[in-house]
Amino acid sequence: MGGTMQIGLGHFLTVSAILLVLGVFGIFLNRKNVIVILMSVELILLAVNLNLVAFSGALGDLTGQVFAMFVLTVAAAEAAIGLAIVVIYFRNRGSIQVEDVNLMKG
Repeated sequence: MGGTMQIGLGHFLTVSAILLVLGVFGIFLNRKNVIVILMSVELILLAVNLNLVAFSGALGDLTGQVFAMFVLTVAAAEAAIGLAIVVIYFRNRGSIQVEDVNLMKG
């Protein structure tokens, strides 16, 4: 039978890079929907967290995991505030298309 395969640091960094690219593509390719943009920002923050935890485990140091908890806190606050803004905006306008936000300038 084949040899056992260890999941190393490279595997975590590969998944993290894929998450980061998906998040950046989500922001640049879809500038219409606010919810998709918020989800893309969450993907980028998840990629950062995965990097922090992977290096923390590889180096045997807890600092990366502590920072990951701070990033999770910021992500939760960002999601809550973003959702509140989207709900209020939807109540006022009836849609959440980003193009309509330009009407709020005047």
